[in-house]
Amino acid sequence: MIDYRIISAVPFTEKIGELVSMLEYTRNGTLNEISGLTQNELDYLPDDSSNTIAALLLHMASIEFVHQVISNEKRDLTTAEYKKWIIPLELGDEARATIKNRPLEYYLVQLQETRNSTLSLLKSKQDSWLLEESQWENGGSFNNHYLWFHVMEDEISHRGQIRTLLRNSKR
Repeated sequence: MIDYRIISAVPFTEKIGELVSMLEYTRNGTLNEISGLTQNELDYLPDDSSNTIAALLLHMASIEFVHQVISNEKRDLTTAEYKKWIIPLELGDEARATIKNRPLEYYLVQLQETRNSTLSLLKSKQDSWLLEESQWENGGSFNNHYLWFHVMEDEISHRGQIRTLLRNSKR
């Protein structure tokens, strides 16, 4: 049975626990949506400008990883990190050409490994960390709470795309 309450997850601080509750609810919705997908469904490409479900799943993991780095280490990606994540991060032609022919389990592992790192990071933080502010290179301000809201927002948005792809792939 699904628990539809936003409550502080244990063993996190109150506000971080609420954030974790929302992150996990979001992820469970995604996992339910992709459960049992076939290779054809993962790699379905309705046209030459869309993204596959496989690419969207790796994109979700890449966004989460990038936000771990920005919020915890206050830096950009290293060259090695950039090389690993740039294709799913940016999506587009290269993602369409290279993110395919892997089983669902591969994407589930990527999502889970990234989430495990997130949960480990969040266990080490206090609620005040959520309000710590930084600035983008263009001068725009953000705080850590926004960054993690964006991780959820991005996943929910792409889950909607996944639903559309699944409907279209069955036609």
